[in-house]
Amino acid sequence: METSKKIKFACAPIAWTNDDMPELGKENTFEQCVSEMALAGYSGTEIGNKYPRDPGTLKRYLELRNLQVASAWFSSFLTTKPFEETKQAFIEHRDFLHAMGAKVIVVAEQGRSIQGQMDTPVFKDKPVFTDAEWDLLTHGLEALGELAHEKGMEIVYHHHMGTGVQTTEEIERLMEHTAADHVSLLFDTGHLVFSGENPLAIFNKYQSRIKHIHFKDIREEMAKEVKEQNDSFLTGVKKGVFTVPGDGMIDFHPIMDAIVESGYEGWIVVEAEQDPAKANPFEYALKARKYIDELLLNKELVN
Repeated sequence: METSKKIKFACAPIAWTNDDMPELGKENTFEQCVSEMALAGYSGTEIGNKYPRDPGTLKRYLELRNLQVASAWFSSFLTTKPFEETKQAFIEHRDFLHAMGAKVIVVAEQGRSIQGQMDTPVFKDKPVFTDAEWDLLTHGLEALGELAHEKGMEIVYHHHMGTGVQTTEEIERLMEHTAADHVSLLFDTGHLVFSGENPLAIFNKYQSRIKHIHFKDIREEMAKEVKEQNDSFLTGVKKGVFTVPGDGMIDFHPIMDAIVESGYEGWIVVEAEQDPAKANPFEYALKARKYIDELLLNKELVN
């Protein structure tokens, strides 16, 4: 299949063990996680807290399962801490990912983020950056982009619920005030729809800068409840607002069509943070893989 030569599919470990809420999936081991990813038909993984941090050790586990590292999350604090602190942490993270063969580095600004606060309403108390904070963020990201280039890598910015870059307007401001050759975009379907944005419009507008993709779905009734009850982001996760593609409200057919037609080359990562006691990680990873295969098959039939 022509599509599969350009697009690779990975799975995120957060369905097995949640890094922000370690009590979710504490019983699931790293080896179980990567084994089930491979068994479900994925060729890549992002990196969770249970993964070995020694490149040689991690490579041995992944090569046995024919898995590659797609990327890993990096928390920047460009708006709230001296740049040097973020720089040093970023270089260490960059070098680890480079050793693992990754091409992109996922970056999300955590200055004033409420995504990890259990009792803070994700919609009502969402942070809004000042002009000064926007300047710190955009200049800092461009500097991180330069550091990534030293290793032939790119940073991909992760818009995220409960942060200062969540909405369409905020994504637009980030894109308009950063250089395209220094700062790329991560396209996350779940965070866009949960926030109330139009994912297809975002993809179409910024497809030339999108170099990493997260596929997650949204349970519509649960998303409404989170907003109406002023729940936090983490409470929403525990309630089950996120699920895998094909199990929620998002129509992925036009999104996949747009991705394929754009000539996108890179990873699409299935990422649905759920309580593994309620949503068996292997079962849902397999469900997502089958749904994605159907999307691609339909696309091939159209062509």
